[in-house]
Amino acid sequence: MTADPAVPGAVSPPTQRVVKVIELLSRHATERLSLARIVREAGLSRATAHAVLTQLCADGWTVRDEDGCYGVGLRLLTVARRAEAAFPLRHTAAPHLRALAERAGVPVFLAERDGASIVVTEVVGDPSAGWIRPGRRLPLAPPVCREFVAWAPEPDRQSWLALADPAHRTRLTQVLAEIRHRGYSVERLVDDSTPMLEALAGLRDSPITAALRAQLGSVITELITIDYLPAELGDENAVVTLAAPIRDERGTVVASVVACPDTRLSSAALADLGAATVAAAERIHTGTPAVAAAN
Repeated sequence: MTADPAVPGAVSPPTQRVVKVIELLSRHATERLSLARIVREAGLSRATAHAVLTQLCADGWTVRDEDGCYGVGLRLLTVARRAEAAFPLRHTAAPHLRALAERAGVPVFLAERDGASIVVTEVVGDPSAGWIRPGRRLPLAPPVCREFVAWAPEPDRQSWLALADPAHRTRLTQVLAEIRHRGYSVERLVDDSTPMLEALAGLRDSPITAALRAQLGSVITELITIDYLPAELGDENAVVTLAAPIRDERGTVVASVVACPDTRLSSAALADLGAATVAAAERIHTGTPAVAAAN
């Protein structure tokens, strides 16, 4: 039976194959990739990859050079530029992200809310986590994306908390209050769990059943130590990312500025980076010139 694309959770394998090829080529936009490399990295058969690329070349989405290697085509570039109109905030935020990255000496990215998901729309620097790349979509679900929820109306916070593992709801409630107080969230991981977490997150975002996705979510939750409460800060604090909210005119959090130190910071250094990230987010909200962010 053919999956209905209008049904949530429905899967279209032919479409997935095309998306895999386009995403692979877009990650190497300045290169030309051989068919063998595309087959290997996209996980497709040679015949399938060749068929997909032949059609994409015919439509102008990809190009094939005289050596038989493939790259991004001008039509894909045109589509990408048109699509940018859906994310106008990234253009406003870009200079502020660069200023923060230069001042703090860490990679920075912009995450924008899109319904029940968060989309990475702009990245400055080279974050150590492989999942941080433009276009990556994450569900707005516990225990992550807390800076999007901390300032939400109480009913919305309770709805979000209801999706969390019951064992973590008390802590998440405390953490949301602390985020509202200090102005930013902190992501930290159990030592040496980063590679496993990234692998599990990749599986959760792949086409799988709802039951398996829920199980993966539970495992991911177990690997995450949820944020820091004041009494837990020590001489050195493991900080993967730190995120401050960007609000619209009504005060709703529509995006966040995320700094990615991925290292251990003293309490003072953590507070300094938090203040700088909050300031960058506020400048984006008010439209303050980016020059001020570098001072």
